Amino acid sequence: MTAVPERKALGTLLRHVLDVLDGDVATVYAERGLPDYRPRFSPPLRVLVADGPLPIRDLARRVGVTHSAASQTVAQMARAGLVELTAGADARQRIVHLSDRARELLPLIEAEWAATTAAIRELDAELTVPLADVLHEVLAAVRRRPLRQRIADAGLPPSPGPPPAAPHRRRPTHPQAPRASSAPDVGNLS
Repeated sequence: MTAVPERKALGTLLRHVLDVLDGDVATVYAERGLPDYRPRFSPPLRVLVADGPLPIRDLARRVGVTHSAASQTVAQMARAGLVELTAGADARQRIVHLSDRARELLPLIEAEWAATTAAIRELDAELTVPLADVLHEVLAAVRRRPLRQRIADAGLPPSPGPPPAAPHRRRPTHPQAPRASSAPDVGNLS
């Protein structure tokens, strides 16, 4: 297992927790012969089972993700042979349908969902507060007062305006020798 991010690196810690949980669920599928199945496929798949074929926009709304995130997930699911796409009412709309392969896998996917739900309940019993409760509390708190407002209230001076645009650089039409830079080499700052 990789090192745990420091407590102050909250975004990194949140991503790490999600990576650990999703990684374990993905391993469960891989051990059962489905290395191309991702945990993120289950929510849209379950919605399609319940509601039938849907446009990507409606699927996104039902799952609770952005249209872009749903579109990316649907593309991955299509590559894995779990969904098929058909044209919608206009050229921009795509309707997502479960494939025969997805229907064949439903008993395993439903069993995994039930087992994972039970495992999360067991995990919640070890925590001071159930994980989903904390996450819902965080979402409610930042809806009431966004983090950007909290940052400003913590003393960060307001922005003087938009950052200056980067200068437009023309690409040379012929090769040039590299110019020496007067700036010191500071290496990778990330």
